[in-house]
Amino acid sequence: MEPKSVCVFCGSRMGTRPEYLEGARALGTEIARRGLTLVYGGTSVGLMGAVADAALAQRGKVIGVLPHVLSDREIAHKGLTELHLVDSMHTRKAMMAQLSGAFIAMPGGVGTFEELFEMTTWAQLGIHHKPIGLLNVADFYGPLLAMMRRAVDEGFIPETRAQPFACDASPAALMDQLQRGVQPLTPDKPVLRPEQT
Repeated sequence: MEPKSVCVFCGSRMGTRPEYLEGARALGTEIARRGLTLVYGGTSVGLMGAVADAALAQRGKVIGVLPHVLSDREIAHKGLTELHLVDSMHTRKAMMAQLSGAFIAMPGGVGTFEELFEMTTWAQLGIHHKPIGLLNVADFYGPLLAMMRRAVDEGFIPETRAQPFACDASPAALMDQLQRGVQPLTPDKPVLRPEQT
């Protein structure tokens, strides 16, 4: 089933390369152009604000989810279709996941990585069955993909999970992959203790 909404995780800062801002604007434009709803962290700053502004400029629907504690620090976006103020980061992620049919991580910091890997872990556990993509602007996620490969080679991740993400530097190409129905992860089998084998 094609997603009707896409959650974007990205930085609350702009980063040092102009390509990051260009990528955020292009992704927001692409999501709106396809008639999809953008779900994101609800702020007006950094790449988060840029992706939302680009979608809104195309008359797209944009839903923000922001914890009360961050509404002043990260500056809540005042022009969204919907803004949900919630009580915690945990509630924020759960609501964003509930509202979204697919996930995209853009360049960002620790918060972006944490959101990406939580959604990946939830998929691995069967909590959701939604595709996940990386917008790999300026090969930002190259080192992360290499780390995933290292974890496979060292026996911590099965070979079937070496590349759990759709990945492209082009927003249009990445959206094509997600809308074609990139296979979501299948849940892991329970790990048995030695006495259960």
